[in-house]
Amino acid sequence: MATIQTAEKPNFDTVWAALQEVAASQKEYDLQRKKDWEEYDRKRREDQDAFNVRLGSLTNLFGDFTLGMVAPKLRDKFADLGLVFPKTYLNAYVQDRINKISFETDITLENGDKAMLVEVKTKLTIERISKHIERLEKMRKHADLHGDKRTFLGAVAGFAITDDVRDLALQEGLYIIEPCCPTDSLGENFNIIPPSGNPKEW
Repeated sequence: MATIQTAEKPNFDTVWAALQEVAASQKEYDLQRKKDWEEYDRKRREDQDAFNVRLGSLTNLFGDFTLGMVAPKLRDKFADLGLVFPKTYLNAYVQDRINKISFETDITLENGDKAMLVEVKTKLTIERISKHIERLEKMRKHADLHGDKRTFLGAVAGFAITDDVRDLALQEGLYIIEPCCPTDSLGENFNIIPPSGNPKEW
């Protein structure tokens, strides 16, 4: 007569061992996923950093090219508005370590009594306008600390300027420098728009 074999019923030890094995497998899987994600994130950040470096170099090159085009004609354009500036400086930098004042201006026009600080950007934004106003305030503070009695004016230039950014700049007392029409180059043919009311002086 054949004997019937029955499966051994699991006891606590076998169930516990199985659970421990599953837990170990899950832990190993989670650890591998974490390592894979960290490696992916590291490579992503490296790629982003490399891209930012390349973009920064290109932006700086384009910015220098823009300055080179705009600066030579600025004096003539401002002279048409009654502001005569015999001197022009590119990338002027002020670093006053004692008073903790430092800033850089793209273009500075000067005539002895007045100086025009010009910020040049490919795309002008509200943030850039705010930073330029801060720059002018720093210039005023630095001048006062060193007995400089000149009056400072501000201007912002850009290839792309939206209506709201343009309106804000003019309301803040800044001059706007922009291409005559969308197809023009900023350096070849541009307009200077005086601010709303009197220009702000710092």
